[in-house]
Amino acid sequence: MSRSWRRARTARPRLRSPGIVVLVALLAACGGDGRTTLTVSAAASLADAFGEIETAFEARHPDVDVILNLGGSATLREQILAGAPVSVFASADLETVSDFVEEGRFERWVVFASNRLTIGVPAGNPAGITSLRDLARPDLAVGLCAPEVPCGRVARRVLDAAGVDVRPVTEELDVRALVTKLEAGELDAGLVYRTDVPAAAIDEVPLPTGLPADTEYVIGVISGGPESELAGRFVRFVRSRDGERILERHGFGR
Repeated sequence: MSRSWRRARTARPRLRSPGIVVLVALLAACGGDGRTTLTVSAAASLADAFGEIETAFEARHPDVDVILNLGGSATLREQILAGAPVSVFASADLETVSDFVEEGRFERWVVFASNRLTIGVPAGNPAGITSLRDLARPDLAVGLCAPEVPCGRVARRVLDAAGVDVRPVTEELDVRALVTKLEAGELDAGLVYRTDVPAAAIDEVPLPTGLPADTEYVIGVISGGPESELAGRFVRFVRSRDGERILERHGFGR
């Protein structure tokens, strides 16, 4: 898959209107200092990396106020489809935005980073988990992301490939919610991204090599969205060497 810009060929989850109303109200309250507002919806697993990218981009563009809207990729997708005024969308996989690509909802799009699942456990690994097969133990409280979000899709792909039957006690709408429950000791284990581990008070048990545990992140400029030219500049910065260095520092692959 080429890393260059892709132009579209032509011109669904649980968060509903209340979340969209909050987002629109937040955007309406921004930009009062005369700066141009650029709204970027990004997968929750990008929170730390994009927080640093936001700061670096604003330092280069002092007249711009980047507003990060973070959440599960599927929820962010629904907000955009419902009319939220978003300029840039960064999804944790291509499948979530496949219709954006096919129907021209992206003016331009590109694969910009990769990630991999790992087994997250509370600090100290109190349940003594050593392998993926341990997650099938009936005495463990195991959490997964919901099947409609990228981390949930990849988790089920991994479990199917390994022949491991897991009965999750929770299915979260984004990976950060799963990490929070691991930090609090509410779960014995969960399948999270490897980039989530360093910034959280959790440990990891790596997955075996050879399992389909990888995902590729997609970023695009929303067709007809506000500040299209500025949105393109933001995406180019994400793909620049400075942007790549930030992503690498937070554990993302190219």
